[in-house]
Amino acid sequence: MLFLTGTRADFGKIKSLIAALEARSEFEVFVFVTGMHLQKEYGYTLIEIQHCGFSHVHTFENHTHETTMDLTLAKTIEGLSHYVKQVDPDMIVVHGDRVETLAGAIVGSLNNILVAHIEGGELSGTVDELIRHSVSKLSHIHFVSNQDAARRLIQMGETETSVFTIGSPDVDIMFSDKLPDLETVKEYYAIPFHDYALAMFHPVTTEAGDMKRYADDFVDALLEDERNYVLIYPNNDLGSRYILDAYKKLENHKRFRIFPSLRFEYFLVLLHHAKFVIGNSSAGIREAPYYGIPVINIGTRQQNRALHADIVNVAYDRQSLKTALSGIAEHTIGETRSDFGKGDSTKLFIDSVLDAKLWEINQQKQFRDN
Repeated sequence: MLFLTGTRADFGKIKSLIAALEARSEFEVFVFVTGMHLQKEYGYTLIEIQHCGFSHVHTFENHTHETTMDLTLAKTIEGLSHYVKQVDPDMIVVHGDRVETLAGAIVGSLNNILVAHIEGGELSGTVDELIRHSVSKLSHIHFVSNQDAARRLIQMGETETSVFTIGSPDVDIMFSDKLPDLETVKEYYAIPFHDYALAMFHPVTTEAGDMKRYADDFVDALLEDERNYVLIYPNNDLGSRYILDAYKKLENHKRFRIFPSLRFEYFLVLLHHAKFVIGNSSAGIREAPYYGIPVINIGTRQQNRALHADIVNVAYDRQSLKTALSGIAEHTIGETRSDFGKGDSTKLFIDSVLDAKLWEINQQKQFRDN
C-alpha cells in the first residue's frame, strides 16, 4: 500500500494508519512525501516523517517557482507515476482535498490501482470543494468521517459497499494517553506564555486578489488585542506570500511566537490548552470543538463545513475581528456532537483492509443510480 502526503495536516490524519499497517506482516507500506514537507520555509516537515521510522519513504519535490496549482498537479502526477511503476502498489491511499491528493487519485485510477480516499464526501470552501469531489469520483474506496459524508458519496453515484465510515483518524491521536504534557511542549518550542490563543490563517485561492488586505487586517487586529498568540504559518497555496509578509510585523514582538510548523501531537496539546482559536483553519472546525475551545472562524474558507459547536463566524475586516475578539472571553461552548468518530478510526481502517471483500472491489467503476 502506498500513502501520499503533501502537508503537515494530511500527515497528521494518516500517520496512525501507516504505523498500524507497518506493524502487520500482511502489508508492505510505502510513503510518497511531497509538497510542503520539502519546503524549508514551511518547516521542512519531512524530518517529522523520518522520525517515525517508516520502512519505505520516498521524497519528490513538486514545488514550482510559479506556485500555480495546475503546474503543481502536473509535476506531482509525473513524479508519482514514475514511483508507482517502481513499487507496484495494490492500493494508493490519499487524504482530503489538496492538489497532491488529486494527483494520487489520477495516477491510481489511470494505472488500474485501487484508490482509497480518506475523508471524502465532506463540504469544503473555495476550490477545495471541486478537488475533494473530483478525488471521490476517481477513487474506488472511501473511508469517511461520518454518515453525512457517506450519504453524499452515495448521492454522487458511489456504491454503498465501497463506503466505510471510520471517523477521523486524528481523533484517535487527540485522546491518546501518549501525548506530551503542556510544559514539555512549551519548553520544546520556547513558548513563555501562561495563557495564549492559537492563530492560523490560510490563503483562499478563489479570493487571492484580496488576500493582502485580509492578511493585513488579521495581523492589525491581533496587534491591537492585548493577549498572547501562538501563530502557525499558512499552507503554501496561492496568496500565502501576503500572509507571510504581514507576519513580519509580529517578528520580535513579545506577545507573539510564530512557527512554520509544529509536530502534530505537540500542536494538539497547545490546542487543548489554548484560550481560543482564531483564523480559518479546519482545526477550528474539526479538532477545537472536541476540546471545548472557543473559535473565531474568519471568512469563507470553511464555508459549509460541518460545525459542531457555537463557533463565531466573522468577516475578514479589522472591525469585525476586533468585535469578535472583544467578546470571545465570554463566549460559551455548547454541547459538541461527536460526528468525527470515537477514537477508534485506526482499528476500523485496519479491520476494513483486512477484509478480503474490500480487495475484490472492481477497478472499473460504474455510476450507481440511487
